[in-house]
Amino acid sequence: MSTLATKDLTIRFGGHVAVNGVTCSFEPGTLTAIVGPNGAGKTTYFNLISGQLKASAGGVKLNGVDISSLGAPARARAGLGRAFQLTNLFPNLTVRENVRLAVQAKAGAGLNLWRIWSDRRDLVLRADEVLEAVALADKGDQLACSLPHGDQRKLEVGILMALEPQVFMFDEPTAGMSVDEAPVILNLIRNLKADKTKTILLVEHKMDVVRELSDRIIVLHNGELVADGEPAAVIASPVVQQAYLGINPEEEELA
Repeated sequence: MSTLATKDLTIRFGGHVAVNGVTCSFEPGTLTAIVGPNGAGKTTYFNLISGQLKASAGGVKLNGVDISSLGAPARARAGLGRAFQLTNLFPNLTVRENVRLAVQAKAGAGLNLWRIWSDRRDLVLRADEVLEAVALADKGDQLACSLPHGDQRKLEVGILMALEPQVFMFDEPTAGMSVDEAPVILNLIRNLKADKTKTILLVEHKMDVVRELSDRIIVLHNGELVADGEPAAVIASPVVQQAYLGINPEEEELA
């Protein structure tokens, strides 16, 4: 059974249909890249899945259960993990405190940052493991707001890992990162992909990243699903060449 599925998922803003009847399912052990030109509806589709936006029609299922009526926090507790284009941190807490809060939330241990750590050594160790995994162990005592952008992105991925969702949703995870910083995030996603119980969705504009990481590509254009399949076949298809890359295959042949 699919971990995650959308059925006729649609949202209208006045007379504009931003996502139009998208039906798609996502399997465990698969990284699906969602691509398309600017304004295609990729992030809006993400927002509908994760509950940041309420659908005008259609629905979302997680493990066969309809979660369409749930808000974003409840969907996160159910197993949907979402990283945003812009970092989403507790800026005035330290790096370690940000991760510890996520570990506590996953364990159902409350949100008291100070009391719990003297009682639950297992949670302390888990938080330290996550900091090591995202290469931030040496910055644990720094405030999140003081980190450079690349490290903030790493911290957000660390928080997501600490929550241990079934579905990881990455919306342009390397946006704004330098050439030196981006490989750390991509390696983290590769490591997550090795766990075949997890389902990963990735919105990404960088086609080299898409080619390397994805098992499958779906293409949105004007809010509609226009292509779905293995990366090489999708990238080579005429509809994608024209809609995403701006290439008209017939014109290319004439040239």
